[in-house]
Amino acid sequence: MPPSFKSNGFHCPHCGVWAHQVWFDVAIGNAPKTFKKFVEGLFISFCQRCVNYAVWHGDKMIYPICSIVPWAVEDMPEEVKADFIEARSIINISPRGAAALLRLALQELMPHVGEKGKDLNTDIANLVSRGLPEKIQKALDAVRVIGNNAVHPGEIDLKDDTEIALTLFELLNMIVEVMIMQPKRVDVMYDKIPGLKKEAVRKRNQEHK
Repeated sequence: MPPSFKSNGFHCPHCGVWAHQVWFDVAIGNAPKTFKKFVEGLFISFCQRCVNYAVWHGDKMIYPICSIVPWAVEDMPEEVKADFIEARSIINISPRGAAALLRLALQELMPHVGEKGKDLNTDIANLVSRGLPEKIQKALDAVRVIGNNAVHPGEIDLKDDTEIALTLFELLNMIVEVMIMQPKRVDVMYDKIPGLKKEAVRKRNQEHK
């Protein structure tokens, strides 16, 4: 559960654990007797688990500048990973900007998984025919990446929020896992099979064609 303004609990940006949060207004002064007034629009949330705090301006967390979003999975192509990391660094202050970067990263990923990268709707459909779970296609459609209501890669969508951005992070990692990492692991396992057994496998496959 990502940090959200005035929420009673969320995953802490410091310790990464869901915890109860206590909220405070920020006052001018350094002791109760010197308090003159509260700073308009400035708030603090206090994690009851790790005893660390976050600073909010309006409904946006401005400290710490960190993210509960997981890191990019291993073997994500470098230019895709660069957009992923940049989106990760700004999700707290601009979920829409993060989502726009992730839409662009998804399009950049397509040539690395054997697709053209020009029409995401077609590319994702092709990936499903090649083994990508259909549920991922449905999830991408739900967050307006493909389908009739698709948002063009790199564009800001006013409907995007933190939940949509977090979903895009997860989906991008999942596509890399299924279409790049899993085949790579299978190849590594297959290479460990002795030569004679590989030949037997080849003959069996030819007989069943």
